[in-house]
Amino acid sequence: MRTVSTASRRRGLIVAIVGAALVASTLAVSSASGAPERQQQQKPKVSKVAAFDRSKPLRDLQVVAPRRTGTSPVERGAVPRDTGYSGDAALQTTPAAGDAPTLIQSFEGVPNIQQVSPPDPVGDVGPNHYVEMVNLSFAIYNKFGTKLFGPADLGTLWQGFAIPHCSDSAGDPIVLHDQFADRWILTQFTALGPNYWNCIAVSQTSDPLGAYFRYAVPTGLNFPDYPKYGVWPDGLYISTREFDPDDNFAGNGAYVVNKDQLYAGDPNAAVVSFLLPPGNTPWLRGDGLLPTDLDGNQPPPAGTPNFYVGSMDDGAQYGAPADALNVFEFHVDWATPAASTFTFTGSLPVASFDSIFPCRGNNSRACIPQPGTKNLIDVLSYRQRPIWRLAYRNFGTHQAMVTNQSVEAQPKLAGTRWYELRNTGSGWSVFQQGTYSPADKVHRWMGSIAMDERGNMALGYSVSSQQVFPGVRFTGRLATAPLGTMQAEASMIAGTGSQLVSNRWGDYTSMNVDPVDDCTFWYVNQYYRNSSNNGWQTRIGSFAFPGCS
Repeated sequence: MRTVSTASRRRGLIVAIVGAALVASTLAVSSASGAPERQQQQKPKVSKVAAFDRSKPLRDLQVVAPRRTGTSPVERGAVPRDTGYSGDAALQTTPAAGDAPTLIQSFEGVPNIQQVSPPDPVGDVGPNHYVEMVNLSFAIYNKFGTKLFGPADLGTLWQGFAIPHCSDSAGDPIVLHDQFADRWILTQFTALGPNYWNCIAVSQTSDPLGAYFRYAVPTGLNFPDYPKYGVWPDGLYISTREFDPDDNFAGNGAYVVNKDQLYAGDPNAAVVSFLLPPGNTPWLRGDGLLPTDLDGNQPPPAGTPNFYVGSMDDGAQYGAPADALNVFEFHVDWATPAASTFTFTGSLPVASFDSIFPCRGNNSRACIPQPGTKNLIDVLSYRQRPIWRLAYRNFGTHQAMVTNQSVEAQPKLAGTRWYELRNTGSGWSVFQQGTYSPADKVHRWMGSIAMDERGNMALGYSVSSQQVFPGVRFTGRLATAPLGTMQAEASMIAGTGSQLVSNRWGDYTSMNVDPVDDCTFWYVNQYYRNSSNNGWQTRIGSFAFPGCS
């Protein structure tokens, strides 16, 4: 979701869409089985970055202090009306035998200095650092929680850049560490209009406090809402949810930037993009797709495309024929960019779930209760998309992807549906799935999931109820655990306050894996220390399963 700064609001309602031809092959589901039917052909748009420069070392830049804006984000799309609980065929109400991963670190992240909502907390870990970004600030820590830089306004990183809109804190940040190149990637979008960009800063070395190559990827007159990124051997992949200047949904964007050129500081780094228009099968794209983000020390097989995944609920707003995950392949051809393709390869049926939560009132985000207040917070399950990240691993014997989404797990109770997809050489299938919702009347939602080198998983999420203040917990499963189950959970930080005014929560969190041991999980999420109108905090933690090293 875009967070509109004071400067951004001068323009009023800012929305835009990627004005470029995308999708090489858009297909429709002809039956609940997911058999693809070719619908139309589109050519890729071949372009290059709109701007480039080299920054001074971050440690030497003048820090732009976070400024109080007190703004609320503009998030497009109505909230569907609930029609009743339809059940969950993968519900787990009793944790499986076994402990949660062992908590190692837990320290304070960036607070809500600028009084915006939601925070969009995100981060990643490298050999020696943890970098966190939120709306509308960022900070850098060592791995013991000592703050080395910030918190600073997001615009600090782009001050003096050729696209001045990049130096305006707009939001929806993403930070990634490429473990193969030991480079950092920090991003945000622009929101001032009438032209829009995704702003990308790539560290020139392994030092996140050093100098950066700075780029702007244009989306024309189209606002690139909810940008998500994935590091892949041949490129930096991006997904967007785009709107035109008249505030109409224009489609889901898919972009790739040549990674070799990004890392080399090439001012003409190539970009290939596609646009999935709404069309007559809107359930295929829903409210956004996630590109695969590469974890581990083994790259995918040579020539493997980047995979984009979406989710659909047959009881939701787009008329989906089944509950399923939709898989797309983005194959870029840098030798002949015009030959690049973005192809829908099929829908993978999943256990039935209900994504439409009984929020209070029509078109309402008032969903999850908190202690001591009538204010309810947003569940966001009704958005038809998986939640950050789509974590990919190559185990040699098989490839795996894990992701999650929030659902109505039990009547009027939010839970977290998670998935593991596998490809053993004959295509992707759902290997296992589960909806984690222990029978204690506590809501669990806004999750993020990843796998370690052994195939163990960790799942972090928000918790809240009428008796439990909004806090951060995590669970996990050993690779040997019964399929479809998570083990016990642990607390990363217990909340001690409630959010008194805004409904917005999330819109995403981030679970990542330490590249040093490929075993330690790092997670960031929001919570409340004291009840206040909008005084959220963030918490950064690490944990691992015993015996993994």
